[in-house]
Amino acid sequence: MQVKTKAIVIATLKYQDKSLIVKCFTLSDGLKSYFVANAFSSKKSQQKVGYFQPLNILEIEATHKNKGTLEYFKELRMGHVYQTISTDVVKSTIAMFLSEILHHSIQEEEKNERLFNFLETAFLWLDAHSEVANFHLVFLLEFTKFLGFYPNLTEENFNFFEIIEGVFTPFQGISCLSENETSLLKKLLQLKFDHTQKAFSVSERQVLLKFLLDYYAIHLDGFKRPKSVDVLKEVFA
Repeated sequence: MQVKTKAIVIATLKYQDKSLIVKCFTLSDGLKSYFVANAFSSKKSQQKVGYFQPLNILEIEATHKNKGTLEYFKELRMGHVYQTISTDVVKSTIAMFLSEILHHSIQEEEKNERLFNFLETAFLWLDAHSEVANFHLVFLLEFTKFLGFYPNLTEENFNFFEIIEGVFTPFQGISCLSENETSLLKKLLQLKFDHTQKAFSVSERQVLLKFLLDYYAIHLDGFKRPKSVDVLKEVFA
């Protein structure tokens, strides 16, 4: 089946010497993987490696056989050319980190327009704004809405957050955040991407990042700690 759709690049894998396997989240069909032959060829080709940088937004025409095998691009072009993500070291590190998060989190091979719109809006915001120190934290928390384990806010006034059930509780059990950590989480729950005030110190952001990665690991089977997390910590140190 021939489709025209937007696609967000999630991950790439070099295949043999000249080819690529590109994992994308598409607006039309959810998660898809494409084979790009001769991606590293010196010949002029529309399918250049530069198209497949982490989180790039593409507009593609493709052949979807929908048989669980690799698909093929027919045509592609940039849906949006990022102005800062590829050149700003902080933003490019965030992009690398979030692409790993998406790679290990998204498993649905079906259309999810709400999730696609969330991702596209988030990455366009990242490209357009300079105050991004909390972006990855807000993103990770908001993303859990689509993954099914956003914190239950029914008893948000309680002092401890229990990470297995994802609820606030009046008593600190073995699987609870400390009172201070819970306070930081409550603060994060109030933030949006456009919050420009300095909300957290460096150490507080690291506490929240550790919690969020632990939270993902508990609630997602097969979730792996992103290799780029240490680089991310350094750029925000």
